[in-house]
Amino acid sequence: MSGVGTIFWKEMADYFGSKRFLVLFIIICLTGISVAYLAGRNLEGFTHIPSQYLLLGFFITSAGSLPSFTFFVSFFGPLIGIILGFDAISGERSRGTISMVLSQPVFRDSLINGKFLAGILTIAIMFVSIFLIILGLGIWAMGFVPNLEELSRIGIYCLASVVYVGFWLSLGILFSILFRRTSSSALTSIMMWIFFTFFIYMIANVIADQIVPIPAVTTPEVLAKNEAIRRAIVRVSPAALFEEIATAALNPSVRAFGFVNPEELAGLIPTPLSLGQSLMVVWPEFVGLAILMLICFAISYIVFMKQEIRSL
Repeated sequence: MSGVGTIFWKEMADYFGSKRFLVLFIIICLTGISVAYLAGRNLEGFTHIPSQYLLLGFFITSAGSLPSFTFFVSFFGPLIGIILGFDAISGERSRGTISMVLSQPVFRDSLINGKFLAGILTIAIMFVSIFLIILGLGIWAMGFVPNLEELSRIGIYCLASVVYVGFWLSLGILFSILFRRTSSSALTSIMMWIFFTFFIYMIANVIADQIVPIPAVTTPEVLAKNEAIRRAIVRVSPAALFEEIATAALNPSVRAFGFVNPEELAGLIPTPLSLGQSLMVVWPEFVGLAILMLICFAISYIVFMKQEIRSL
């Protein structure tokens, strides 16, 4: 592990000294903050949120024709991770610097570990900065400070955002190892983003309808089986897992996902869930998202360590 710190700080300096990254950072900050600000101007539209959690509405309420901040993160967050990771190794190859780096007293695992850790910290800094600014906008607009539970829910959502984008970072690093050309790595990463963001939902609907067709006159049991199959397929997508985590963390009224029998809804007391109860709802999704990120990085690590030096 010798040299992890050296690689880490070198990557951090490269990220924050890069005009490409700074422009990306500014665009993402301005776009995300603008969406939250416009949503905050429509305070009366926060009717879907319990009154004691109004500040959370800045994150999950759409601003007119614009989508919500959570949708913005779910849709564009993967591009951040891909941009940070798609040339992590292939870029070093194309510049001819990877052999020079490994000829120094730096172990091969230190190179990939340092790049991954630097990418994760960069993503964390980006999201914490955006969330703090939105939090400040919320306090200014609402006129009061959030309670501890609101801050905890926002913190959980921020952590989930970092893990979610971290998955795409690790995926970008994996493809940068598998492909020698940076363009191939970028295109493959974007294709995976398109598949997990769009096509997985279409495929899930088709398969669910083939296994459990929904007739014109149906029953709640048939609808529940169809939805269970659809959700089981969709949950392969990190985007679907992240959306569920964000929804449960930022909206205490959410008790379950998928099809719920109307008879079961009739017996529920319409009170918001506590933070612990909301975590119980999405704990499997959060663990699953983290495991996907770690598995993807572990594959990257193994492949990189097994490559011959001359192939690098």
